[in-house]
Amino acid sequence: MPSARHAMVGIVLTAAAAVASCEPTVPTEQSSPTALVATQSAAPDVPVPLNFVAHLIGASEVPARESPAVGEAKFQLSPDGTQLEYRLISSNIHNVIVSHIHLGAADVAGPVTVFLFGPVAAGGGRSDGVLAHGTITAANLIGPLAGHPFSDLIAAMSAGGTYVNVHTNDGVDGINTGPGDFPGGEIRGQIRLLGPTP
Repeated sequence: MPSARHAMVGIVLTAAAAVASCEPTVPTEQSSPTALVATQSAAPDVPVPLNFVAHLIGASEVPARESPAVGEAKFQLSPDGTQLEYRLISSNIHNVIVSHIHLGAADVAGPVTVFLFGPVAAGGGRSDGVLAHGTITAANLIGPLAGHPFSDLIAAMSAGGTYVNVHTNDGVDGINTGPGDFPGGEIRGQIRLLGPTP
């Protein structure tokens, strides 16, 4: 009566014989390049989420500001194109009162289209880290984009026609007295398309 060990040896020998009978230089149906190409062309056309970024510094403001503050805004468009997730990060900035997306080229002070943060009371002190995060939809569009399709904002962002800025105010009489007191904007960065991955 054959033992389990004999049965195992038989299975191994049968498998070895099957492998030995294969010729490695002859392509099989699975390795055919045409099958791979056909599979690739049959893939559904699913949109890839788009990512955008803006690096914020005082020198990019109009007019330029001397400030040690820096920031970054990151945006990701949903695959269906109906919402934009964002995160606004700042460092070494004081008394932030509000932040927006504006329409405008790099050398232009343009109109507000979306609130990202605030408004809050002046004189709030230092901010480091995530200043704001959330989701933007067509319902959040204001100013010249109010009532427009969400795709109009995305088109402007993709073309480099939008920027983010962060406004500050120390709550003391006098404006534009230095870092922490630039109500018109202390740091700014043009939004640019980053691609499908952040």
